[in-house]
Amino acid sequence: MLKFARAEMGRIRNTFVWSFEGWIAAWADQKSLRQWTLVNALSIALALYVDLTAAERALIVALGLLILAAELANTAIEETVNYISTDRHPLAKKAKDCGSALVAVTALAGGIAWVIVLIG
Repeated sequence: MLKFARAEMGRIRNTFVWSFEGWIAAWADQKSLRQWTLVNALSIALALYVDLTAAERALIVALGLLILAAELANTAIEETVNYISTDRHPLAKKAKDCGSALVAVTALAGGIAWVIVLIG
């Protein structure tokens, strides 16, 4: 049992390290990730300032984190497509455009949540 626990702790540590390395790599060359991070910091500050319920705050923070996750997924898609080929191809464009749409739809959800929370 102890051997299993050690192996799991090592796996969890590796997952944390690889995730952190992924964040740092994306942060280094993805201006949009840095911009969305700033937007999220402002959104969280506003959510703490405005009189919201705990559930409303949780929704705002969760959707903000989801936007960052979408941006990271978009980065992964773009990097993979670029790695496979630098040639222009309709399928490569479609993959990149869908990744961009992923971020846009997620950001739209966050924006709509803010509007509903503020007018509700």
